[in-house]
Amino acid sequence: MKERILIVDDDEKMRIALKEVLLRQGYSVTLAEDGKKAKEELDRGFFDLVISDVRMPKMDGIDLLTYIKENMPLIPVVLITAYGSIDDAVSAMKRGAFDYIQKPFTIDALYGVVKRALAGGNGKIVYESKKMKEVLLAAEKVAKSDVTVLVLGESGVGKELISRYIHERSSRRDKPFIPVNCASIPENLLESELFGFEKGAFTGATHRKAGKFELADKGTILLDEITEMDLRLQSKILRVLQEKEIEILGAKYPKKVDVRVIATSNRDVKRLVDEGKFREDLYYRLNVFPIVVPPLRERKEDIPPLVNHMIKKYSKGMDVRIDDEAMEYLINREWKGNVRELENAIARACILSDYSVIRLKHLIEIEEKTPNMSGSLEEMETKMILETLKATKGNRTKAAKILGITARTLRNKIREYRKMGIKIPEVDYGGRFSD
Repeated sequence: MKERILIVDDDEKMRIALKEVLLRQGYSVTLAEDGKKAKEELDRGFFDLVISDVRMPKMDGIDLLTYIKENMPLIPVVLITAYGSIDDAVSAMKRGAFDYIQKPFTIDALYGVVKRALAGGNGKIVYESKKMKEVLLAAEKVAKSDVTVLVLGESGVGKELISRYIHERSSRRDKPFIPVNCASIPENLLESELFGFEKGAFTGATHRKAGKFELADKGTILLDEITEMDLRLQSKILRVLQEKEIEILGAKYPKKVDVRVIATSNRDVKRLVDEGKFREDLYYRLNVFPIVVPPLRERKEDIPPLVNHMIKKYSKGMDVRIDDEAMEYLINREWKGNVRELENAIARACILSDYSVIRLKHLIEIEEKTPNMSGSLEEMETKMILETLKATKGNRTKAAKILGITARTLRNKIREYRKMGIKIPEVDYGGRFSD
């Protein structure tokens, strides 16, 4: 079934615009003109996400957020705040909003926060293995304290899920959980993202912006892949841990914050310390309570329950099943990309099986045609797109879903390839395709 989103805004044009862009992404969208109407919709049916403006008549977004958190706490809420309205943003995060978007915002920014909110809201740890049970027992124990935690493990094992698990079982569970991916934010922007800035702090700083540490006050901040952070910024993180205060760019004085820090890394941190690429003093500050999440290949008994959970997630409400041969294949694979790679395989298989029975051919159909991953990133991307188009017999909608990109992005890529003289697999009216 489509994920259901409730949009709440007293501006009719904004409601319609948000609905249109989210419908294009395949979501089911319901509209409400104010908080009272939103309550009626929420009482009438279930929603996976609520996106609400803050300033509205009758019942504003903050009051609506409070109502949702008291009565339907598992529904993530994203609030839209006015340009420069930092007080609204801080209040929203402290009352339990998943995140906020500040006007004016781009469509990409909207898509990004919606995807994160839906992923975070539906996050579930599925396991049967003794190794994962030990991880969760350790997480339960450390959740009761307030010490810094370092979660280690390969990419795709679920380090952020474990971090959320710790927060949700801590005394801070009713306060914000703010994840920051240190690897995905450009180095020159990460400092202002973490600590915020005052109006006029630098060219282009036309309004005050609260950083992630400020938004996480009284709650938890997740510094995801912290080993990707440069040494200069590492020293500022160390100061936060030692002094419990942040230095906002352009501010005259530091600001006190009460934030629990959880950090993750997919690298050998001790080795990075020895190589001079990570501060030793910060490492020991973070490594108070390390938790190592084992790779999927070391806990194969978790694969069947994970597969069944993922099939349910991607089945679109249809009766999708998996046969024994396909399940055995999944159990015996190495899964270098861990749970994330397994999930991608199941999502593809659901599509290729036409949402009926997943068989071995649906799991290897794309794999067999996946190009050898050598050469530049652009070459690898081109090969992957072309092979996926071949595997889907030129069906661009299906190919885009498998590749995890929008149909628009795929169209743009195909346009570029045609200009380069590259042949594109096309569907003809007989259902056949040509190379």
